Amino acid sequence: MQYTRLGNSGLKVSRLTLGCMSFGTGGFSGSWSLSEEDAQPIFRQALDLGITFWDTANVYGQGTSEEIVGRAIANLARRDDIVLATKLNFPMHDGPGGSGLSRKAVMEQIDASLKRLGTDYIDLYQIHRFDPNAPVEETMEALHDVVKAGKVRYIGASSMWAWQFSKMQYIAALNGWTRFVSMQHQYNLVQREEEREMFGVLADLGVGSLPWSPLAAGLVTRPWGDKSTTRGANNPTEDRSGRPLFLQSDKPIIDAVEKIAATHGVSMATAAMAWVFNNPLVTSPIIGATRPKHLADAVAALDIKLSPEEVASLEQPYAPRLPTYFD
Repeated sequence: MQYTRLGNSGLKVSRLTLGCMSFGTGGFSGSWSLSEEDAQPIFRQALDLGITFWDTANVYGQGTSEEIVGRAIANLARRDDIVLATKLNFPMHDGPGGSGLSRKAVMEQIDASLKRLGTDYIDLYQIHRFDPNAPVEETMEALHDVVKAGKVRYIGASSMWAWQFSKMQYIAALNGWTRFVSMQHQYNLVQREEEREMFGVLADLGVGSLPWSPLAAGLVTRPWGDKSTTRGANNPTEDRSGRPLFLQSDKPIIDAVEKIAATHGVSMATAAMAWVFNNPLVTSPIIGATRPKHLADAVAALDIKLSPEEVASLEQPYAPRLPTYFD
C-alpha cells in the first residue's frame, strides 16, 4: 500500500479508502449490503492490504454502519492506526437536530456518531452535501468548535458546486476557523464534470480529493450491457433528481476499458481504477467493497501505468452531462 498526505494537511492516509456504506441495514443500505458477520472478512482484508482509511456516515444503515465499523476497529485494530471518517447532514430523525448543518445538528450528530463508533474522536468529520438552509458562518463555526473540543481532528466536505465549497473555505479563513482538508466527490470515467471547476479549486486551495463511486457503481467493471451481478441488475439509471447516471454514448468508454484490461492482463475494475489514479490530484478513491475481489482489484491498480494513448482512448468518447447526487 502507498500512503500520502490528505491535501496540504499533515494527515497521512492510505491511497485507497474502505467505503463502509456497504455495511449495515436501513438508511442508505441496499439489497447488496452486508451484515456485520459478513463484513468481518472485508475489514480483515483491508487491514492486510494496508487500507487504514475507513469512511462511513451517520446515515449509512441509519447508524448501524457506524456501529459495525466501531466494533471492527475495537476487535481488529488499534484505534490510532485507523484514519476514521464519518459524515453528517442527511436525516437521522425528525426534529431540528436530526438533519442539516445547523449548530444544533452539528453538536447533536457528532456526539451520536462518537457513541455509535465507540471512540472519543473522529479523524475526518465531513459535511454530507451543502445545506442551503443553514448559514455558512453557523456551520463553519460549529465545525471549528467540535475540532477545538477535541472531538474531531480534521474536517471535510462532499459533493457540491465549486462556488459553494469556495464560499465555505473563504468564510472559515476570514474568521480564523478550521478549514476543510478534503472533498469527497463523484469522479469516474463516465462522470468527469468535477474536472471543469472543482479539481482546479482543490489544487488552488490545497485540498485532497476523495472520489466516491470511482467505478461508476460497477458500470465500468463489466462489458457494456452486462448486468449479470445482483448489483448490476439493480443499479438505478438516474439520481434522486432524475439526472441520468450514464448515457448511451458511454459505450465506447466501456469498450476501451475492456480492451485495456485485456492488454494488461487485469480485470476491467483494475484498468478503470488505474485511470482514476492517473489524475495527480486524486488522493484516495473510496471502494465500497462487498467481496474480496473488490479490494484486491483496486489495490492492483496502483501498479498499473497507462500510456498516453490508453488514457486518450478512455477520455476521448466522454460526453458532458449534469453532475449527479448533489442533493
